[in-house]
Amino acid sequence: MTHFFSRYTELGEGYLVPQQPHQFEQAEVLLTNRALLTDLGLDLDQQQLKNYLAGLSQVNGIQPVAMAYCGHQFGHFNPQLGDGRAHLIASFTASDGLNYDMHLKGSGATVFSRGGDGLCALGPAIREYIMSHAMQALDVPTTHCLAVLSTGQHVMRQRQEPGAVVCRVARSHVRVGTFQLMAMNKDTAAMEQLVDLCIHEHFSDITSSGEARIFDFFKHVCSKQCALILKWMQVGFIHGVMNTDNTLINGETIDYGPCAMMESFSFDAVFSSIDRQGRYAFGQQPNIASWNCGRLAESLMLLVDDKDAALERFSEILSQFADDFNQGYQQMWTKKLGLLTWQESDQALLSELLSLMQQNKLDYTNTFAALTNSLHTNPLPTYTVPEVLSGWVAKWRERIGDPDEAHSTMQSVNPAIIPRNDMVEHFIAEFNQGRGSTTLNSWLNALKTPYLYQTYPAQWLATMSNEQDYQTFCGT
Repeated sequence: MTHFFSRYTELGEGYLVPQQPHQFEQAEVLLTNRALLTDLGLDLDQQQLKNYLAGLSQVNGIQPVAMAYCGHQFGHFNPQLGDGRAHLIASFTASDGLNYDMHLKGSGATVFSRGGDGLCALGPAIREYIMSHAMQALDVPTTHCLAVLSTGQHVMRQRQEPGAVVCRVARSHVRVGTFQLMAMNKDTAAMEQLVDLCIHEHFSDITSSGEARIFDFFKHVCSKQCALILKWMQVGFIHGVMNTDNTLINGETIDYGPCAMMESFSFDAVFSSIDRQGRYAFGQQPNIASWNCGRLAESLMLLVDDKDAALERFSEILSQFADDFNQGYQQMWTKKLGLLTWQESDQALLSELLSLMQQNKLDYTNTFAALTNSLHTNPLPTYTVPEVLSGWVAKWRERIGDPDEAHSTMQSVNPAIIPRNDMVEHFIAEFNQGRGSTTLNSWLNALKTPYLYQTYPAQWLATMSNEQDYQTFCGT
């Protein structure tokens, strides 16, 4: 029997505001992640799931809440954010012994809605369901989408669209913005409680005390953020809205609104309609992650006495973030290129490849998949190395040494298949037209094993034909 409970309650109503989700009487469950239900040991049948997501009943009588936080949005501080269209309906202890949150998105207006309708369109809900599935399989730390519910109502966005509710399952919903709100309120007691809670739940190897505990906590958070961004860059993921309120302390990907997969390679790739300055472009993500960690350090200054000494210590840890990222980044390319070790001359080899890829608009995933496939003893005809790389390939083949060992390394980090933007939009369109989909499950099954090289339908591997005009939206 699943143990459900109220989480974060010790923080008080200043950070958890009791809010009842909207009741959607005509709701229907469209998609259910049954594998996730099984993995977590959640004892929920389809009717219970529908009632919880539609706001028709509470989970074991637990009062849903909207979580309060503030944060920086595109570099500008906003003191009043919070769950404007979301409700934390319960937490639970899963079969793995860890605690998780059940969180609804699109479940109605709250005190934090700031004039918004509190609803979610079906398109972004389908995107979150697909992307969270794919990211988990790609071995990227992520929140999970348990289910998508159609509300039976419409919402107005760029046009009138079907409404939906997403049920997200996550190890945590504590954000950098949560700490920023406590710092703004000068609420030392609440922040101390939150640090203890985060350490207990996510960083139990921290055994220090006093101010050393604060610095160790910050160091662990930085390490998680660094590891997350390296995973994003390995697979070509662009988050699109890396605000501090979308930065989870435990280093999981959250908010699949304006995200996209980079197809034609460019460090400047941006698809989010609201990122007009390229702040969150593919190649900017490491800098922004470090910047966001800096905002956490500013907040944690509330808990230390000697501000000058603390500033120096936080700065040292942030410098270590840069060192760790640079080291991890080098290791990432070492593996993607199938090298045993990194040599100084390899930088020129990599730079030449990336320059050729950008100049010729080569697909990021397909190029590395083709290079990986080319080392197999029986290469698949599905993945072919572009002719424009033939001169570079000769240098690379001379550099890698044992092709079998290189192939094994490359296959572990270069996916053969990703959630293509065209395919995501295709399935969104199918659901928006009210037809559901007869082929989504087969595509999701393929996405479960992204590092398995086999023959796939051509449209599952193709770069978007209109990639230059492609935009994604946050859904609010």
